[in-house]
Amino acid sequence: MSLGNNLTLEILRKAEKDGYGILAQCCYDAHSVIGVVRAAERKKSPAIIQIFPVTLDYGKGPFLQFCLNAARQASVPIAVHLDHATDPEHIELALSLAEQGIAFDSIMVDASHADTDEENIALVRPHVERAARAGVAVEVELGRLEGGEAGLRVVSDAKLTDAAKAETFMVETGAAILAPSVGNLHGSYLNPPNFRQEILKDLRTRFGSRVPICLHGTDELPDALFRECIANGVSKINVNSWARDPYVKCLSSRLASGTPFPEAVEESTEVFARLHLRDTDLVDEWFVSVRGID
Repeated sequence: MSLGNNLTLEILRKAEKDGYGILAQCCYDAHSVIGVVRAAERKKSPAIIQIFPVTLDYGKGPFLQFCLNAARQASVPIAVHLDHATDPEHIELALSLAEQGIAFDSIMVDASHADTDEENIALVRPHVERAARAGVAVEVELGRLEGGEAGLRVVSDAKLTDAAKAETFMVETGAAILAPSVGNLHGSYLNPPNFRQEILKDLRTRFGSRVPICLHGTDELPDALFRECIANGVSKINVNSWARDPYVKCLSSRLASGTPFPEAVEESTEVFARLHLRDTDLVDEWFVSVRGID
């Protein structure tokens, strides 16, 4: 197979070309998947359904197939992505499913825990080659983000991306999407974020539109910072708890108050689709993308 018609790459390259960002929303269950599809269709915008390895390990092929069915039946382009696949058994599960015809559009093979870039490349490359044969695009991380979430290992020794090494890194891994470390982190920001925009600008200068750039660690960030990152070349924006937490709060409170389960699920799905970030006018502006499809 070829990556020439890979859906994740098609979505991200159009976003990069036209100057907007695509939201890659982490989903933990069927309700949140449906919430992403609802929001995307209402905005007539592309989106990416994203799941963590712990969720894939829990639901395996049947849950991935559900995500793919929901995405493929949507009236707008929606890709399905596996985030932060670090452990070999999770990568094996994703790629073996792909070879059985239940394929993610893209996966992140995360070897950022490696001591050196050379070790990172050595860990990633075999999986990239296997994924490409199944038509699956691969995202990689150069540098290392601090923090941890949703079953991921906790990292305390962050390392900024060296943009001068990025071209060689992408060529030698064979990967298609780059997740840089620019001062972003997984989890809550205890201090105001200090993103090194010069790294993003340098990457964009080096890659142009050839390599989509993914921004991790977006919880609690101001909208102005998203716009600046997009202007400097980011096309994929990973979001996790800003959607998840209001959804969980709504579902638990409705069930605790005696609301029938189907009604509680419907209300919570709507919260996920409409009010998962902040209750402001900006919610609808960039839930799925900063600018949707015309």
